[in-house]
Amino acid sequence: MHRLFAELEPSVTVTAQNLADRVRYILRSNIFDDVKLERLRREAFPSSNENATTKDAVPQVAEQPAHVDTAANTPVADSNDDGTFAQELEIEQMRSTLEEAIMETHNTPLEIRPRLPRIALSKRNRAVVRALNPMMVTYLETSRDLCDTDSILFGAALAVCRIIGAKVSTAGRATGQSSAIPAWRKRIEERIAKTRTLIGRLICFRSGNNRPKIVRTVRMAFTGTNVSFS
Repeated sequence: MHRLFAELEPSVTVTAQNLADRVRYILRSNIFDDVKLERLRREAFPSSNENATTKDAVPQVAEQPAHVDTAANTPVADSNDDGTFAQELEIEQMRSTLEEAIMETHNTPLEIRPRLPRIALSKRNRAVVRALNPMMVTYLETSRDLCDTDSILFGAALAVCRIIGAKVSTAGRATGQSSAIPAWRKRIEERIAKTRTLIGRLICFRSGNNRPKIVRTVRMAFTGTNVSFS
């Protein structure tokens, strides 16, 4: 698949892994229907000879992306290379977790997304982030707008939390925010309470209560007005 793509688009530099990831993402997200895929194949191979090549090669890429990915990227187990094989398996698991998280949060409204915790900047956590960064290129290049990019970045953050085992709250953001009193409401309620206190002391003063605290409050209330204290 990578050799064929290099022949069709020699000016585009892409690795075999990124190309396989992009094909798998396009097929699973159903960005193009069968009719459009067939039209793209015909545009890529306008001549009859190239059409024959398309019938033999392209369906294997479109219909069996898992087979292409396995053949191109899965290492062969070797008794002298157990460490490398284990590392490759871990990378593939991280790639699968990233893909699942991005697809799960794709176009998910902000209010129902899970709340992500703060993670410690340990050596292991930094290594996980560095491993996922190059995997995100494929998804970010297919982003259509800023909202789509935000969804991809949130999915990547969710994947990091799942890989390192951080606890992710299943309750959406709206649950935590609905129980909290907005700041504007608190300010209004405080002003109402102060006004009620002032009204009560004015009533006490009019009834003949001349205690120093009441008198002081009344003088402050009428400061700068034309109302006579008497």
